[in-house]
Amino acid sequence: MKYSVRSCFREGGYIYAKKADELPGGQDTNRVARLASNENPFPPSQHVIEAGIEELALANRYPDERPYRLISALRERYGDYHIVTGAGMDGVIETIIRTIVEPGEVVAVSTPTFSFYRIAATAHGASVRTVPRRDDFSVDADRFIDACQGARLAFLASPNNPTGNGVPPEVVRAILEGIEKSGCVLFLDAAYVEFSDLDYLPLMDTCGNLVIGRTMSKAYSLAGLRVGYAFVPGWLEPCYFRAATPFAVNRVSAAAAAAALGDREHIAGTRRHVSRWLAEFAERVRCPTYPSDANFVLIDVAPRTGDEMADMLAERGVLVRSCRSFTGLADHYIRVCVGDDWENEQFIEAINSL
Repeated sequence: MKYSVRSCFREGGYIYAKKADELPGGQDTNRVARLASNENPFPPSQHVIEAGIEELALANRYPDERPYRLISALRERYGDYHIVTGAGMDGVIETIIRTIVEPGEVVAVSTPTFSFYRIAATAHGASVRTVPRRDDFSVDADRFIDACQGARLAFLASPNNPTGNGVPPEVVRAILEGIEKSGCVLFLDAAYVEFSDLDYLPLMDTCGNLVIGRTMSKAYSLAGLRVGYAFVPGWLEPCYFRAATPFAVNRVSAAAAAAALGDREHIAGTRRHVSRWLAEFAERVRCPTYPSDANFVLIDVAPRTGDEMADMLAERGVLVRSCRSFTGLADHYIRVCVGDDWENEQFIEAINSL
């Protein structure tokens, strides 16, 4: 062929959850429980919205090459760390790979987990080495360290998507110490850490091979604005911005994110809501549920498959995520996000009826 597509993109790709407008006809989309994408069911506060609107009036001008206002707000919130930004966590992941990994080098990934690590690494020409978790989805540090020998970069999510469990900081420290001499950098994806009591930032003070990825999409209710950031070692920060896509974070998103960081009550209220409903799911859902440090729960729906259960719930006006596409996870799980009260009640009634 004169025109061709790379083999890694001829099939596969990221698997998206179903949307309300894809449901069988006749359903009131306003009463569809959207529990498939790990979103925050509550909109951002009014002052966050106003901060974004104010910047919208300047949309004819490019944003700063680095969103200094956002970075300053992050440092005020968390401390004087080296911080980089991107268009969502995905943008940060892609830029870290672009900065560190040469085509043909190895990227290690703890599985089952977020599929974009593999997609982004493969797109860059890297070889992906998967490292299965234990049967209870905990991380075997020694096995992970062994798999990272010869790898340039490794991905570990905590709390993990889709299993929901967190990795204790002492285990992460052991991994960092075990891979340091090999020259491997650990990307710790902490997208859901605000829903937990886990704190990995103290590791940045002593570990020069750690990147902690974070996002404004989940706890801060800004999924639609695509703002990601990461704490990085000092040696990596200038290199990251050389490799980054120009003007990756738009000025509306940056302003809203900076404002959202000061809204402590929004985060506290969201955490209380999520904690209450995770307990409700564990108590009332008539299927085995796994403990979660995130804003979602993994549910075993055997003997049905994840696809079958997701389709049957969709017929009842409830969108959940089938976990079939998560490498290393058996095909009898669904992932369900905590939604608004009525959405959660609708889900519990629907799954128990099945």
